[in-house]
Amino acid sequence: MKRLLIVVDYQNDFVDGALGFEGAELLDERIARKIDEYRDAGDTVCFTYDTHRGDYLETQEGKKLPIPHCIEGTQGYELYGEVGAKLKESDTVYRKPTFGSVALFERLVERQGVATEVGSLPFESIELVGLVSNMCVLSNAVIARTACPDVPIIVDANCTMAPDPAMHEKALDVLEGLQIEVINR
Repeated sequence: MKRLLIVVDYQNDFVDGALGFEGAELLDERIARKIDEYRDAGDTVCFTYDTHRGDYLETQEGKKLPIPHCIEGTQGYELYGEVGAKLKESDTVYRKPTFGSVALFERLVERQGVATEVGSLPFESIELVGLVSNMCVLSNAVIARTACPDVPIIVDANCTMAPDPAMHEKALDVLEGLQIEVINR
């Protein structure tokens, strides 16, 4: 049975672009190494992309939208560094307009359904790495837990972070409270 690695939003805008923060670049080598480990073992790797359109600056109902970031077709949208170089054309990419990926959830539910029919689990484990720990990593870990309730869900604390270290630690606490295994803490 294969493991699944989900690389969450390790995009230029979250590392050194519009919403980048000090230290995020340090994850590049660690995440790239983990991608290699999974591929070498014959496991599955997929990626999520925070995805916004060029009209992102427009307002809706008088509300000003957040800082423009991860606008499709820009350099900020692309995966950062070594991690970006690891992306293969055959990899599954989930583009999402907000924190959690509906398409990822639907795919995991589908895999869970098939596995249940044959009396097995869809994956040995599901591991998440990437940015930002207290937003998109947390959201997609909850999605994985919801879709695949009996599969061990793992977040590698050494391969995720947030701009605010206190929020990062709180996110790791919440993950553990949701019975998600946090390793390398």
